[in-house]
Amino acid sequence: MGSDGQTDQEVHEEELVDNTEEASVQEPVNGELVDDEVEAVDLQAELDAANARADENWEKVLLAKAEVENIRRRTQKDVEKAHRFSVEKFAKDMLPVVDSIEMGQTAASESTNDVSAIVEGMDLTHKQLISSLEKSGVEQINPEGAVFNADLHQAISVVPSPKHEPNTVIQVFQKGYSLNGRLLRPAMVIVSQAQPPADTKKVDEQA
Repeated sequence: MGSDGQTDQEVHEEELVDNTEEASVQEPVNGELVDDEVEAVDLQAELDAANARADENWEKVLLAKAEVENIRRRTQKDVEKAHRFSVEKFAKDMLPVVDSIEMGQTAASESTNDVSAIVEGMDLTHKQLISSLEKSGVEQINPEGAVFNADLHQAISVVPSPKHEPNTVIQVFQKGYSLNGRLLRPAMVIVSQAQPPADTKKVDEQA
């Protein structure tokens, strides 16, 4: 109700003005509520997407870990097999040599005075053995007549030799062997040395 001096129309107009002001005051509040709800929905969607990506990445991590473990197990098995059967090829190459030796033993036991067959069999066995060693990377070192090499040869004696240049291998007492370039055993050799001067010999004899 308005004052006594106001007409009904004036009162009605004031009520309309008041309602309009209240509505204008409430509208921004309702708009802010809508914006908050939209923002909350967006954040939830982003969170859900992030969780989905995290789950997917975790599955990838688990798969990668399982694959690495499988590779490790396969590698370990391959290494174990390599250790157990590393000499398989060499062993197969040695079998014909063993056969030759056994045949030579049989021939020697049945032979009387003829040793030519035995010698021939030993030569054949020796060639087979050297060939088998070479297939496995083992090389024989036989330096007779070559210059002495301290990296490959071991001198057991040094003797004067007028027929050879100084520091020459004049006799191989025991042959050496190398494996793929690595020395297994040096060759045991006798090496020549320079002849002493004639004057030195005379001085020694007079002494």
